[in-house]
Amino acid sequence: MNAPTTRRLTVAQALAEFLAHQYTERDGRRHRLVNACWGIFGHGNVAGLGQALLESGGALPYLQGRNEQAMVHAAVGYARQCDRLSAHAVTTSIGPGATNLVTGAALATVNRLPVLLLPGDTFATRTADPVLQQLEVPQAGDVSVNDALRPVSRYFDRVTRPEALIPAALQAMRVLADPVDTGAVTLALPQDVQAEAYDWPEEFFADRVWRVTRPAPDPDALADAVRAVRGARRPLLVAGGGVHHSEAEDALCAFADATGIPVASTQAGKGSLRHDHPADVGGIGHTGTATADALAREADLVIGVGTRYTDFTTASTTLFAAPGVRFLNLNIASFDAHKLGAASLVADARAGLDALTEELSGHRVAAEYEAAYGVAKADWERRVDAAFGAADDSVRPSQTQVLGALDAVVDDTDIILNAAGSLPGDLHKLWRARSRRQYHLEYGYSCMGYEIPAAIGVRMAAPGRPVWALVGDGTYLMNPTEIVTAVQEGIAFTMVLIQNHGYASIGGLSQATGGERFGTDYRFRAADGTYTGAPLPVDLAANAASLGMHVLRAATVGELRAALAEARGANRPTCVYVETETADTVPGAPEAQAWWDVPVAETATRPAAVAAREAYDRHAAGRRRHL
Repeated sequence: MNAPTTRRLTVAQALAEFLAHQYTERDGRRHRLVNACWGIFGHGNVAGLGQALLESGGALPYLQGRNEQAMVHAAVGYARQCDRLSAHAVTTSIGPGATNLVTGAALATVNRLPVLLLPGDTFATRTADPVLQQLEVPQAGDVSVNDALRPVSRYFDRVTRPEALIPAALQAMRVLADPVDTGAVTLALPQDVQAEAYDWPEEFFADRVWRVTRPAPDPDALADAVRAVRGARRPLLVAGGGVHHSEAEDALCAFADATGIPVASTQAGKGSLRHDHPADVGGIGHTGTATADALAREADLVIGVGTRYTDFTTASTTLFAAPGVRFLNLNIASFDAHKLGAASLVADARAGLDALTEELSGHRVAAEYEAAYGVAKADWERRVDAAFGAADDSVRPSQTQVLGALDAVVDDTDIILNAAGSLPGDLHKLWRARSRRQYHLEYGYSCMGYEIPAAIGVRMAAPGRPVWALVGDGTYLMNPTEIVTAVQEGIAFTMVLIQNHGYASIGGLSQATGGERFGTDYRFRAADGTYTGAPLPVDLAANAASLGMHVLRAATVGELRAALAEARGANRPTCVYVETETADTVPGAPEAQAWWDVPVAETATRPAAVAAREAYDRHAAGRRRHL
């Protein structure tokens, strides 16, 4: 009998070769699972994975980043735009390179988005102990800084022997391709093991397909769900990110067309229906529309599809207020399907919606209900028009007028990215999503600094579509470095850089909770700690230009419109810089339509904090347990 065929490669070379042959498949369409590897090299990976990527001849393409956290953000943006069917890997050195991954890993896992992390690690053999950048833990010799990635990874392994790579790599691919378990996957790679050679079985490098299935709902659970929908007088469907991940938008549209049930959306689910669909009532929760939140308060059945019900969605459990309100959750993850005491339909979002639509044939909500939410939807659209409009093109725009100018420029192909600050609230309430992947908000972790690198990843996944990263001054100052990467790689996207001289969102929250905007302004401070009112002499547009961006400055509404139109046609990284009026001086987006629980000091001496606590107690009295 012939001996098994083997190939002698280092661990790093074998991993690169293995990754080049991994695929996902859904609905008969095959996708490369790990399409590229981002990397910043140091002594923990330069002679291992660095050499392996060079030797691979482009079989696993290499992408050069500037910041380890930002590389993960770029990979996450790419994976989301690919509906989680393709991902990127990220490799770093040991020490600070590895610990810089933690925030990005948490973001990926919170949002259930796949990314493969390959940090270098200290010597498995411990021949040199401690090495440069090694954390020594006297009571645990096998701990390194990479262990900080354990709680934020869906799968973690440390490959301390060459042959251990085989089961570790296979488990890593299983988790990356699993729509329930996916998130950050970490394979910590000791630098000596990376360079060690081994005789690998050829089967390890064969093409391997990880099938992403569409589990159908259990017939009994489906029957219960159908009875619940038929028995509801004021049902409301809440569309979450799972609708997008499952490519279930058409199925949701068919469900809404057939039943007339209104559809509200979370931040991750916005765009599940087009904004002009009669059943689309906009965002829900603390940053939702008045239409959706009013429906939520009176709903007798809430149908959650692909949502995990964060506190922003439930208004900290105060939103769904009708006596006897019940929940029906369609989710591929049992963990989420059972939230809020719901009747659960554990299934793929598309498969579940298709089944519900078929079984509900002939059922439709009352005409009076449809007419009522149609009137409320039209009223809200008039409020959006008012927030977006500007009577005079010669004035400095407000933030909502910036969104209005952008709304007038884009079409179905454009993609809008944001993650943190005051923009998510305005966008969730006001943005008119035109297509299934136009609205890209990272709001599970709401991570400042996500937007610029994510825009690079999204543009790589959708090279023919205009990509807009909406960035506030606070976010920009945290993480502008990947502008250089976009310039180097020729990845064209437009950054709309909004200067409002501080943390607008947290400033507003501070004001509402009695903190009087303490520590939230970017202004000169007097000796007593108060702000003088003079903005800092910081030119963010000049900084973006110094990093290689083409910069267009806009001082007025008219100039902004012209700059956005020019930027949309640009074929290089472009920045539209605009200074906005503050929310205190210009009418902007409608205020929050629902509460958010941020505890206020129970005892205080300043009147603002005392008043804020009284308001907090009034709102908190409306919290309830859904059991």
